[in-house]
This record gives sequence, structure tokens and C-alpha cells, in this order.
Amino acid sequence: MASAFELTRNMTIGQYIPTDSAVHRFDPRFKLVAFGVLVLAIAFCNTYVGNLFALAFCLALFPLIRIPVGYGVSGIKPAVPFIIIIALLQFFFSGSIAPGGTLHFEYGVIRITGDSIRLVIVSAMRFVEVIFLSSVLTFSTSTTDLTRGMECLLSPLEKVKFPVHAFALVLTIAIRFVPTFAMEMEKLMKAQASRGAEFGSGEWWRIIRRTKDMFPLIIPLFNLALTRAEDLILAMESRGYVPGEERSVYTRYRSKGADWGLLGISLALAAVILWLP
Repeated sequence: MASAFELTRNMTIGQYIPTDSAVHRFDPRFKLVAFGVLVLAIAFCNTYVGNLFALAFCLALFPLIRIPVGYGVSGIKPAVPFIIIIALLQFFFSGSIAPGGTLHFEYGVIRITGDSIRLVIVSAMRFVEVIFLSSVLTFSTSTTDLTRGMECLLSPLEKVKFPVHAFALVLTIAIRFVPTFAMEMEKLMKAQASRGAEFGSGEWWRIIRRTKDMFPLIIPLFNLALTRAEDLILAMESRGYVPGEERSVYTRYRSKGADWGLLGISLALAAVILWLP
């Protein structure tokens, strides 16, 4: 019962923890590129061995950034219902049979094939690996560095009048608001439970009931989100922020040999993930 109210403890994406590891000191531009390369490799990897290798590598990243593996793995818990729903849809309704494939069960529109079973397992592993990589990226990169790194990488788009700074800022704020929303949801759940509402009393697999229990929290959560957004706007305006105007930067990023080494390692790992049979 108590674990149902501990949302922030299991929300790893969007948290920045300054452990001063070697990964923290990498150039954020290279970290973003390495992250993109690995995510693309995972997205195109269709093999069990390749995904197992990627999963093992993602788990090894947590000790590297001085974060307990248990805390990093806890980030999967909020995503478990989505993984189950997606897996069930793929398991029962992905009915295509490749040449030489096997049909295990068929009833109406429901078809269970060897390809659907492999798709479910591989998709779940991909989902988990992307969550781990996203957690590692936000654990080791501050909000300012994420915004500046993304802005530097997208700067060529300014030639076609694309609002690079605004896009990078909005995307970074959205990522950082994830743990904020989890904290507000936790407060709402505790307030409702103190008034007699039932949260977390049902079994974990009763997804529909647990979803219905969350409906009374949606409107208050949106209200709190708008309040937080208004506070953020006032804070930015009080500091002289004007959208669209050119701004100076305090930190100038300069690439080092270690940054290029990080990029080379990520490319090599992506090649290995895609090459493994």
C-alpha cells in the first residue's frame, strides 16, 4: 500500500544527480549524439542476442555514473502497465506470418504466431533499454547543459528560420517536468487517501481498476501543472528572458579527445548491437 504513493522514488527520467562521474564531465553535445546513435541501433535491432547485449550495456552504465543499479531499474515500474498493454496488443493482433513462420493459435482476429511472440519480447526489451538510456542521460546532464547541447546541435536549422532555441527549451522543460508531475501526483494521492479514497488496494495486474482510481486526480493535476507553468513564466520574465531574441551564453563548449572517444565507442556499440545474430 505504501509503495503506491512513492511515485517520485521510481521516477528516474528527468532527475539530475551530480555525482561528478566521468560521464558527467563529457560534452553534452556528444552525449546527445551518442544517445541518439544507441537509441537508433536499439530501434533497428530485431534479435534476442543484440537486445540482451544492449540491456547489459545499459545496466552497466549506472555504476559508471555512480548511481545504484536498483534505483536505475526502479524507473521501469511506472512504465509496466504501458509495456503490458502494448505486449498484449502485439501478442494477439500481430497476425502476419513470415515465410517459414509458425502459427500457434488462431481464433477470429486473434492470431498467435512465432513472429508475434518474438515481437513482444523484443519490443519490451527495447522499451526498457530506452528508459535506461534516457535515465542515464538525465542523471548525468543538467537542464542547462541539455538545452545548450541541443541548441548547438540544431543550430544549422536556424538558416531555414527554425526556432532552435525555443524548441530546445520546450523539450528540456518537458523532460524536467516529469519528476515534478510525479511529485504533485504523489501529494494528490496522499491527500485523497487521507479522505478515504482507495489507491493501491487492488492487485497490480488489475490495470482497468487502477486506471479508474486515477481519474479523480486528472483535473487537479492539470490545474497544478498550469500553476507550475505560470510560475515558470513569471520567473523567466523576471530574469529578463525575451523569446526569439539573441542571448549570450556563459559556457562555451569545446570538444576534447574523450568526447570523440565517447562518440566512437557509441558507434562501435551500435554496430555490435546490429551485427549480433
